[in-house]
Order: sequence, then C-alpha cells, then structure tokens
Amino acid sequence: MKKLALLATALAMVSGSALAADMAVKAVKAPPPAPFDPWDVAFGSALMNDYVFRGVTQSNHKPSVAAYFEPRYNINKDLQLYVGASGESISFPNRAAAEIDIYGGIRPTVGMFAFDFGVWGYIYPGGTCFNAAAVPGSGIPGSDASCAVSPFGNSDPVTGGLPINGNFAKKNASFYEGYAKVNVTLNDQFSIGANEYYSPNFLNLGAWGNYASITGKWTAPSTTFGTSGVGMYVSGEFGRQWLGTSDRFYGTGPGTVFAAGIPEPSYNTWNLGVGFTYKVFTLDLRYSDTNLSKGACNAFTSDFTARVATAGSVSLINPGGFESNWCGATGIAKLSADLTAVSNLK
Repeated sequence: MKKLALLATALAMVSGSALAADMAVKAVKAPPPAPFDPWDVAFGSALMNDYVFRGVTQSNHKPSVAAYFEPRYNINKDLQLYVGASGESISFPNRAAAEIDIYGGIRPTVGMFAFDFGVWGYIYPGGTCFNAAAVPGSGIPGSDASCAVSPFGNSDPVTGGLPINGNFAKKNASFYEGYAKVNVTLNDQFSIGANEYYSPNFLNLGAWGNYASITGKWTAPSTTFGTSGVGMYVSGEFGRQWLGTSDRFYGTGPGTVFAAGIPEPSYNTWNLGVGFTYKVFTLDLRYSDTNLSKGACNAFTSDFTARVATAGSVSLINPGGFESNWCGATGIAKLSADLTAVSNLK
C-alpha cells in the first residue's frame, strides 16, 4: 500500500509539473502580429542660413525655408513606391518666386544595398526674362522665344540685361532630372553611397547636365551622449557636375566665337559636416565649396549681384569680366524636422 501511495504521489507531482509548464508557455505566448499597413507619409520642414545646391547658392547666401510632403506605398518590407512635393525659398537672377519640386520613384532594398530610382522636376514660377537682344523678330543672334512666350502661353515681359552687370536670364529656368542612387550600410556606424543624375536641359540653359557623386557617413554609437537621446553623425560628399553647351540665348554676341551658345563650365564640388539629432529634429552644420573661379561662376549662374569686373576674370564665356561669389566656400547651418505618419503620429 505504501508503494502504491508513493507511486500516486509521484504521478501527481509529474502531472502538476507538466501542467505548470504548459501554463507558463501559454502565459508568454506572443499576440498575433498586427496587420500589415503598406501606406505611410513622410513630411517635414527646414530652416537654413543658405540654400546650397551642388556647391552653388540658390538663395544669394541668404536664409531659406523649405518643406516637403511624401506619400509612400510599401509593396513589402524591401520595396517602396513614392511620390513627393517640396518647396524652397530662393533668390534667382530671373526673380523667380520659389522653387517647387515634384518627384517620384521606387526604392528597392537588397541586403545592405538600398537603391533609389526616380525622376525629379524643378519648377521656378514667377520669373522675368532679362535679355534685350531677345525681342521676337529682332533677328539678333541670341534671340530666344522663351523671352516672348512662357510655357503656359502667357505674355512674357522683356527687359534689358540684369541691372549692374548686364547678365542674361530666362524667365523659365524649370527642368527635370532622372536619377539613380545607392546607399550601402556597412555596419551600425558606417555607410557609403553613390549618386547619378542626368538632365537633357539643365536649368533650361539648353545644355545637358550630368551629376555624379560619392558619399560617406559615420553615425556615433547611441551611448555617446549617455541617455540624453541625442545622436551625432559626420558625413561628406564629393561630386562633379558636367555641363554641355548652352543655347543661343546665352551667346556672347554677334561675330564672337560663342555666338551660338557658351560651353557651360563643368566643376567639382564637395561638402563636409557634422549633425546632431534629437527625436524628429536634426541640426546639420556643413562646409561646402567648388573649384569654379569667380568668373566661371558668373558665366554659369548669371548672378545678379556680380559687380566687380577684373581683367583676370575676362574669358571667352565671361567677356565682361564680372565675378560671382555664389560658387565659393560657404558654411551652412540647417535645422530640420522630419516625421512619418506610422512612426510619429500613431
């Protein structure tokens, strides 16, 4: 009888242990995954002391504000479609009111490689034509229909050259580019990238444009600033902007070697900066520069502030010898906020 009692007790203990183990497993069972929502929206804004695009100021070295809105559709975790719109305040030679960007593309991810393919349109509304030789029917070399009729069929006021230096500027500077980009995440701290952009008519100069660059970024460990939530990174870019020959609008005058248009100056550009992040905010402090001379910069940009004419800057594409500081070394401080509906609004 004692043996039977001991056996019954042992069986009860084994059964109780199994039941307890089963209950423990059930207690920590994960809930079913949330249904996959493919839609997301990214949006944000920025304030900067200078809006610099590929080494050239777009705001006459003055402050600029920007904002963007980008709906996204995730086919799966490794393939995203997107469209977007953004706007920046600018200061262009043609007195355009702002820059409005419309873009869209696809972002595939393959392991450590994040690709981005798309088309970007740059629109500059509200411009004025500056070229006294471009009066329709004048027969003067350098005349161009863009100074008579806008792409939307509205009459286009014609003036002389820009005040002070006589540079020319079209009313319509809008253009588009196709692009291909890749970012390679090497580990938690280091990433590198490559970018390629091509336009058949860069800034509506009549010249094709091709921009290629390489990038690098180091992200500091999350413990760098303790538990403050502040992050830090260091990043840089080196690129080259190749440009073709402009149309007759920018010709150097009747009987000159470049009466039919000037070979726009190709150039190198680079930047290096440090950034600090906190929640949705980023403060980016950056140095930017190019290898363009002040004379070549004036020929490329038609800078309305170029004033000093020197013999050292006279060239076949810059016969007036005026100089521009729009392409030189500059420091950029940019404060931005970037959010997504899924991450920040739910």
